Amino acid sequence: MKRLRVLFVLVVAVAMAATACSSTDESLLDTVQSNDSVKCGTRDALPGFAVLGDDGNYTGFDSDFCRVIAAAVLGDAAKVEFVPLETSARFTALQSGEIDVLVRNTTWTGTRDGSEGASFQTVTFYDGQGMMVASDSAYTSVADMDGTTICLVEGTTTQINVVTIFEFEGISLTEALSFADTDLVQEAFIAGRCDGWTSDSSQLVALRSTYPDSAGGPEALTILPDIFSKEPLAPAVTDGDTKWGSAVNWAVMATIQAEEWGITSANVDSFLTSENPDIVRFLGGAEDFDPGLGLPADFAYQVIKQVGNYGEIWEANITPIGIARAGTVNDLWINGGLLYSAPYK
Repeated sequence: MKRLRVLFVLVVAVAMAATACSSTDESLLDTVQSNDSVKCGTRDALPGFAVLGDDGNYTGFDSDFCRVIAAAVLGDAAKVEFVPLETSARFTALQSGEIDVLVRNTTWTGTRDGSEGASFQTVTFYDGQGMMVASDSAYTSVADMDGTTICLVEGTTTQINVVTIFEFEGISLTEALSFADTDLVQEAFIAGRCDGWTSDSSQLVALRSTYPDSAGGPEALTILPDIFSKEPLAPAVTDGDTKWGSAVNWAVMATIQAEEWGITSANVDSFLTSENPDIVRFLGGAEDFDPGLGLPADFAYQVIKQVGNYGEIWEANITPIGIARAGTVNDLWINGGLLYSAPYK
C-alpha cells in the first residue's frame, strides 16, 4: 500500500509538472500577434531618440525600433502603441505587462538582468556616461570638478557611475542631486544648483541641442571629453519568454544585416532576385526555409521596406542631433565597430 501511495504521488507530480509546462508554452509573441499591436514603452521628449510631436506622431531612433519590431512581428510598422514612461516606472511597466517591450534608451546591466525581471536583446546603441557643464565654467575635465554638486535623473545607472569616477579621480563630490526627469534637472541647472549635469553622452548631446535660448542656447553648455562608463542601450522584454525575446532580437538584427549587405528601403525589392542565396533566404524568398522563430518568412523584408536598415534609422534620427557614427563603436563590424548580426540560416 505504501508503495502504491508513493507511486500515486509521483504520477500526480509528473502530471502537475506537465500541466505547468503546457501553461507556459504560450509566448507573448502569440499575444502580440493576436492583439495585432505592439505596446512599446518609450520616452516622449528626448530629441533624436523619442519625441511626441504636436501632430501626435512619435519620431526618433527608439521610436523607429519600436516600428521595426511591429513590422517584423505583425507585418505593419504602424501597428505600435507607444507608451511613454517615466524613468522610475519603466521596469514596473515591463513586469506588470503594461508594455510588451521596453525601447527607451535603457542600459543593459547585470543588476537589471538579475533583479528587474528583464531580458535584454541586441544592443541598438553603444553609449557611455559623460558630463556637461556651463561653457563659461573653468572645468575642462571631471578631474577639475573637486567639491562640486552634480545633477542627474533618479532611477538610472548614472549616480553610481558618477560616485565611482569621483572616487577614482580622488576628488570630493559635495552632492549628487537626483530628480524625477530631465526637465527638472534642466530647471535646477539653469537655477545654478548644479555645477555639472551627467547622463549618457547621447542624452547630453540631445538635451544640449534643445537648451532654451533664454538660458543661452546650446552654446551655453559644453560636454566634457570624459567618458566614464559603458552604457549599452538595448530593447528589453520580460525574462523567461525566449520566443518573444528571439522575435525582438531578430527584428533588430535584420536592420544591421541589411546595412551590411547594402539593402535599403529604396532598393530592397531589387534584392529579392539576388544571386546570393543568403540574401534571398533573409528576405523570405526561400520557401522551404523556416527557422522556427514564429515570424513571417518575409519579416526582414517588411522591416527594411517599411522602416529601413540600421544606417537609415541612424541618419534619420541621430545624425541631425550631431552624433557621429563612422569609425565609432556604433559602426558595423566590417568598419571597425561593434554592430554584428548573427547569420540567418
